[in-house]
Amino acid sequence: MDARYLPDFDLHEDVRLFDLDQGGKAIIAVHSTHRGPAAGGCRVWRYASMDQALTDALRLSRGMSYKNALAELPFGGGKSVIVPPEGVFDRSALFESFGRAVESLKGRYITAEDVGSSVADMQTVATQTRHVGGLPPVGAQAGGDPSPWTAMGVFLSIQAAFAWRANRSLAGAKVSVQGAGAVGADLCRRLTEAGAQVTLADVDFDRAIAVAERTRAYVVSPQDIHRLDADVFAPCALGAGLNTGTLGEISAPIVCGAANNQLAHATIGEAMHRRGKLYCPDYVVNAGGIVAVHGEGAGEVVANVKAKVEAIPGRLVDILKTAERLCRPPETVADDIARERIGRGRATSLDRRVSLAAEATISR
Repeated sequence: MDARYLPDFDLHEDVRLFDLDQGGKAIIAVHSTHRGPAAGGCRVWRYASMDQALTDALRLSRGMSYKNALAELPFGGGKSVIVPPEGVFDRSALFESFGRAVESLKGRYITAEDVGSSVADMQTVATQTRHVGGLPPVGAQAGGDPSPWTAMGVFLSIQAAFAWRANRSLAGAKVSVQGAGAVGADLCRRLTEAGAQVTLADVDFDRAIAVAERTRAYVVSPQDIHRLDADVFAPCALGAGLNTGTLGEISAPIVCGAANNQLAHATIGEAMHRRGKLYCPDYVVNAGGIVAVHGEGAGEVVANVKAKVEAIPGRLVDILKTAERLCRPPETVADDIARERIGRGRATSLDRRVSLAAEATISR
């Protein structure tokens, strides 16, 4: 596979394929180290093909470059995806071998939890490399599962976006949450505690019911969640949920959620803008987790991490104000800021495909 000729290749500095123990495979994609080591979580997913896994790694790693830049962290952007073996396998052996893969990059990439991986998995990775975050906290220092911090940043962003657009609090507001995983579940709790009327959906119906019982939320089918009459739609599942198929069905005037790469492609954001929808760039609002991972590595106390996560909504509103003044989609404003901060300015399709600056042919 040659990553350079895929549509989502964006001058990635390094893309590697690893054969893991137990028959698993991993891709580690380093998008940029301009601001520091490339940091981003490890996603475990059964992709239909390795081409799909590669595309996800490319998109997610670029998103991490933008996320870390907008959050003003001394990190570049990277991401890893693991395609686990079929059937029963030794999870510890799989993640030990992944840890060795991370170590082979000699600090250019720092991993942590993401969809499908856990604190326990990262503890296993840590037996093979020190380039890992999301480990259990030590004393009063930050650490552990970064999901609650992600949920906190998204909640505060929804609160800020709704106040900016509707000029009122979330009390009584209707919010639809797509995805009841660790982040989505915690977001539902925060929203209902703020007085919002929450409806959620998840492909795992039992999980959705369990979260609904804890948070006093309503449950609908995943096929209907984006269609509901709501004030805010919060995508908190996998990416590309905002696409040509769902664009005309989204009822909510505000879209603000935790999922990475929510826009299937750039034209979706432009179309949402033309329809009067307020799209909050995902990598701006969901940065709480990586802020926590940085705080852990820097030995910061929890109070410092909390203060940095609380700065996320102010950053979002600044972007929304600039976008309104310039009559542009918010994500294009955020993209320009991010690319400037990683030393790339505005990239063109030609730049991405033929530049000789980045030799990112997948290597083993």
